[in-house]
Amino acid sequence: MFKSLNLVALLTLFSALTMANESIANNQTISVGSLKQNWQQHQAIKQLKTVENTLSNSLQGKTRDQILSLKKQQVFKQTKPAMLANNNAASTAQDSAVSSNNWYRSFNIYDGFSQLIEDYDEDGFYQTFSVTFDADVIDTYHIDQANVYAELYLSKNGGDWIHYYTTDIFSIYGESENDQYEVYTTLNQGYISDNYDVLIDLYEVGYSDIVASYSSDNTNALYALPLESSDYDPDYVEYHSESHGHGGSTSLMALLLLLFIVVFKSHIQKA
Repeated sequence: MFKSLNLVALLTLFSALTMANESIANNQTISVGSLKQNWQQHQAIKQLKTVENTLSNSLQGKTRDQILSLKKQQVFKQTKPAMLANNNAASTAQDSAVSSNNWYRSFNIYDGFSQLIEDYDEDGFYQTFSVTFDADVIDTYHIDQANVYAELYLSKNGGDWIHYYTTDIFSIYGESENDQYEVYTTLNQGYISDNYDVLIDLYEVGYSDIVASYSSDNTNALYALPLESSDYDPDYVEYHSESHGHGGSTSLMALLLLLFIVVFKSHIQKA
């Protein structure tokens, strides 16, 4: 009997571990991004709610090291639509500057911060949050305009940086504050309740090297965000309205207890 019970315990443990591993392997997020000046928070949240859960991101779930390797090997293919080429005077001046071999361009992320937005079960861990950052560019010919995009990562308690979003291509202008970029995200699956740090890697379009980075090492506003995915953050009303689910768990426990009593009595009678 006890060997049988040990087997049941092992099978239960194996099942739990398998579910945990599947959860880790299937981390999913839903994000929308835009220049901050193009929307209000309520508009961004509304747009976030209408994004299909089936939208895929080939980089989502990969580590930062894996993505850097892909870019350097030129395996990574840009999936975002390329912006139309600029044919204005600034673009012509840039081409001239490059050909003179005296052209130098410097990128920087001046600031970055986060907002915690939705916590349905009010346990202090949020499933929806936003990250806003302000990227700048300066060059020797004062063209001060560049087309860029960013890769965003999360790290749980100092662990690997795990990719969760690639922004669209957008333009930045010198040290302007009007080109701040904002990303709203809902963690949809697989993120346990914990503290997460944020990292932003900035890329110039057409180049594989990072031109600027900004993370929890630069500001506490991206450090130790209390987050969890929606599968750990049930809606309060839904939680109570579906209390029969807990009743089902209780019934299962009662059934297992009854089975244990029957097996135990059988063992005593045979003894």
